[in-house]
Amino acid sequence: MSTSDNIKKRIIAAGKDGKFHAADNISKFIEDGEIPKLIDEVTEKFEAVLQSLVIDTENDPNSNETAHRLAKMYINEIMSGRYHAEPDAKVFPNDKKYSQLIVVRCDVRSMCSHHHQPVTGVCYIGCKPGKNMLGLSKYSRIVDHIARRGQLQEEMTEMIADRLMQVTLAKGIGVYVRATHGCCENRGIGTHNSTTQTTVLKGELLEVPNLKAEFMQNISIQEGMHVT
Repeated sequence: MSTSDNIKKRIIAAGKDGKFHAADNISKFIEDGEIPKLIDEVTEKFEAVLQSLVIDTENDPNSNETAHRLAKMYINEIMSGRYHAEPDAKVFPNDKKYSQLIVVRCDVRSMCSHHHQPVTGVCYIGCKPGKNMLGLSKYSRIVDHIARRGQLQEEMTEMIADRLMQVTLAKGIGVYVRATHGCCENRGIGTHNSTTQTTVLKGELLEVPNLKAEFMQNISIQEGMHVT
């Protein structure tokens, strides 16, 4: 049985109804030493795809070892959020009872699950602290881990907001993502001036108008400061 089949078998046996969607993290079903084996398996499949595209991977120096590079890229980079566990995101008590809005800006690198084209942009996080505080770099780590999967921007934004609420026990969380999509730029309509914006507000960021306005104003200020 192949490595991928063994992983699927464990997922199904765990009662998840066979759910291993492109946006799911399946790291807890992967045993030690299986990542390199999975890369080898995917390498063989990519090699078959390249052969069916009539690409001479033996004699074309630009295509030699491309299948292996693709396999490593998918599993260890652009879809690493599926195969690797979430990085440590320890929180610390909000002993000083900080209660003002925190806004963090970080990069987003994801992949559209429809055409496997890149999704790149920025993510703004607004946090109204509650019981716990989170180190500033940990916001980016959580976003990166969730983003590096195959998915839609809308569901990614929701997943980021849900996870941050779980980790921080915040009184409110806001997540705003602005991104460009390779599936719009490199195929189909072929537009190079299109961006997609998604927003998810939870808790006080949704319920308190002034807090929502402060979050959106911070985004407007930072968008004016950065060129991406």
